[in-house]
Amino acid sequence: MSGAGGAADGAGGAMGGAGAPAGGLLVVGDVVTDVVARHRGPLAPATDTPADIRTVPGGAGANAACWAASSGCPDVRLLARVGRDATAWHDRRLRGSGVRPLLIPDADATAATVISLVDTATAERTFLTDSGAVHRMSPADWSPALLDGIAHLHLSGYLLFAEPCRQLALMARESARAAGVTVSLDPASTGFIGALGIETFLALTEEIDVLLPNAAEASFLTGLPEPADAAAKLSRRFPLVAVTLGAAGALVAAGGEVVARVAAPQARAVDSTGAGDAFTGGFLAARLRGASPAEAAEAGCRAGALAVGVVGGRPGAG
Repeated sequence: MSGAGGAADGAGGAMGGAGAPAGGLLVVGDVVTDVVARHRGPLAPATDTPADIRTVPGGAGANAACWAASSGCPDVRLLARVGRDATAWHDRRLRGSGVRPLLIPDADATAATVISLVDTATAERTFLTDSGAVHRMSPADWSPALLDGIAHLHLSGYLLFAEPCRQLALMARESARAAGVTVSLDPASTGFIGALGIETFLALTEEIDVLLPNAAEASFLTGLPEPADAAAKLSRRFPLVAVTLGAAGALVAAGGEVVARVAAPQARAVDSTGAGDAFTGGFLAARLRGASPAEAAEAGCRAGALAVGVVGGRPGAG
């Protein structure tokens, strides 16, 4: 860790901090079937491109929950809607990762599916997304009782991009605030934010305690190209902001200024799918243990470094 790590301790009011009460983590988000195609060289239009193809469990919310569990959070729960055709498979995989699934089978939709095209030369990926049952979540799927024993609620930003799951996310946030439970959110997708509208997105995320964007999302939301400037600006709206910078690590902002910069461990990148979700899971698990924001960012970077070394977005997926 480098930078003003001590100053970050002052941002502890947003989610836990030293002496935080024990409690679990509830993630509300998406469970996805990922088809990961790792291709060597450019895609060849209108013909075949050799690739290594695997089907693995994914989803930003589910991935973050699994990484939080693998990072030491003893009570991680995931609320999500999934196509009935794949509910049992996803349930087994989540339980195997130490997550308590609260899955809602949907008989009228298939499981969300993402085709992830990964260039092996750069480990960068392009997504083709079928949201399936994810965007069919609704307020009927929510109950304030889901927060029993929960110290922190994490919302996947994907919930904000369609009705009625947007209303579920807002209802969950309000229930959390009424219960004194802190709330975090990852913005999820610049493409979807652009379609929704930046001002609409920012209005929907009012009263979020912790924002966890990547550098592209932070810059997109603020119009500022430098991640540090974007993080500082966002932290005037959100009490705590942690921006991931890929191989360059992460930075933490609070009160309108960057308060910590964290280096990422060296890692051999195989597939960057889920690296941001891993950071989220590691960060939240550390905060729930009472870590400072800077220490939590270090934990998130460690999880992210592990994530890029496996195929897919879950711990040990490779």
